[in-house]
Amino acid sequence: MLWSLLVRYLKPAWPLLIGVIVFQLGQSIASLLLPTLSADIIDNGVVTGDIPYIWSVGALMLGITVVQVVCAIIAVYFGSKLAMGMGRDIRAALFERVVSFSQREVGQFGTPSLITRNTNDVQQVQMLVQVTATLMVAAPILAIGGVVLAVRQDVGLSWLMAVSIPVLLIVVSLIIVRMVPYFQLMQTRIDRINQVMREQLTGIRVIRAFVREDEERARFRSGSEGVAETALRAGNLMALMFPAIMLVMNVSGVAVIWFGAFQIQAGDAQIGTLFAFLQYLMQILMGVMMATFMFVMIPRAAVSANRIGEVLATDSSVVTAASPLRPHEFRADIDFDGVEFSYPGADEPVLKNITFRVAAGTTTAIIGSTGAGKSTLIGLVPRLFDATAGTVRVGGVDVREWDPDELWARIGLMPQRAFLFSGTVASNLRYGNADATDDDLWHALEIAQGREFVAEMPLGLEEPIAQGGTNVSGGQRQRLAIARALVKRPDIYIFDDSFSALDVATDATLRAALTTHVPDATRLVVAQRVSTVRDADQIVVIDHGQIVGLGTHTELLETSETYREIVESQESVEASA
Repeated sequence: MLWSLLVRYLKPAWPLLIGVIVFQLGQSIASLLLPTLSADIIDNGVVTGDIPYIWSVGALMLGITVVQVVCAIIAVYFGSKLAMGMGRDIRAALFERVVSFSQREVGQFGTPSLITRNTNDVQQVQMLVQVTATLMVAAPILAIGGVVLAVRQDVGLSWLMAVSIPVLLIVVSLIIVRMVPYFQLMQTRIDRINQVMREQLTGIRVIRAFVREDEERARFRSGSEGVAETALRAGNLMALMFPAIMLVMNVSGVAVIWFGAFQIQAGDAQIGTLFAFLQYLMQILMGVMMATFMFVMIPRAAVSANRIGEVLATDSSVVTAASPLRPHEFRADIDFDGVEFSYPGADEPVLKNITFRVAAGTTTAIIGSTGAGKSTLIGLVPRLFDATAGTVRVGGVDVREWDPDELWARIGLMPQRAFLFSGTVASNLRYGNADATDDDLWHALEIAQGREFVAEMPLGLEEPIAQGGTNVSGGQRQRLAIARALVKRPDIYIFDDSFSALDVATDATLRAALTTHVPDATRLVVAQRVSTVRDADQIVVIDHGQIVGLGTHTELLETSETYREIVESQESVEASA
């Protein structure tokens, strides 16, 4: 997966890739030329006392060094652009794919894991490309070129390379083999700690309400210690690698000087030759070290690339039709015809044989016990999921045939958990209609019973809203979410238990205002309270994923035992209160 990912995202940037190779080649060739010139200065200049020769060769070495530095700078610049651009493109591709996911795919991966894949995993692949562009291109050139030039300098000492290079490879390989499992474990544990932190930040009020701070600290500490322990073990092995490499390199250097001294004493070699051979041996070992260092990074990047590939290879279960429809005339009626829905791997469907009709301009309420499938049912209309059997039609057209943008533009959804974005009251209300005026916003707030509390805010419509709306109460958050949908002015309103945080009086006033101000819109309401659904044009009673009652409040009291039990249980609670 790593190779295919690199090919896919580096191919468009081939000019930068060629630039990296060319300038790294230039830098490596310059590095290989310098030891030979140093040997010439020593043997032909210093030993003989030829000062002009020293100046001329020294000037040449200076020029080559300048070329080497320039090539290195340009190569690193191109490599950085290559790596950063690839990271940008992968993150964009991941974001686009995740945005296209239905609730099914998001649940399959989990939000913390998707965040980690788009941040830490992309960073690992990006770092591999950065280091490869900086080191890996130069490593084989230095190693191979160094061997050739070292042998040219002194064949008698070449046996030292046959010893030191394998020893270095064995030492580094033993360390890498032990590091790879830790890198693989690292990503899993990072996922886990992200999940724990996300849960704790989201549920901080629940944690405090149940006095579970100590337990949650212990849970976070456990996850954090797991990451720290894995990173420490990998870091210890990494820390061991460089001293081991330096030991091999230094021992090799001592061996060259020791055996080279005997050759010089016997007149079989010159001082400059020994000096050049030593430098080439260091370059060879450095090239081998850089290559092996890459093998440290490749396993971790490969794990990350596989995790990225899993997301990119997953198609949304909600697929746009080959020729999506954009009907010229829109009818705001909804039909459920033999609808079933099953989650992947579930033993039985969540919804079974759901059939009913929502007439345009009417209010249909859905009520039932917790877990009966109410939210799943209404999620089929805006295609948060797709029915696994049967058909959902809006305006007489199967929702799977609609152009998704056109369908969503017609629907105003208030989810079970009202979510507000960081910004201001006004920016949140204009989320569905950027051109809405302040008068439009105040009118929507008035219908949603939110005008009073917004007017009391110091900055009114410009009052800051924290991410998720955590700086306002649950009831205020729900009313702002309803006002946001009203600003959009859709043809169909879907309220998924969107009045649960409101008191009974505010609930009744808001529903009456909706009937008065948006009489032509179709309203689909999921609720737990009978008082919320009592005045609906029709009520759908759901139990264990099946319709067990359909009619008005009065009709259901006579025909549906389940509905009657719900009414009686709530009346008894109210009476006891």
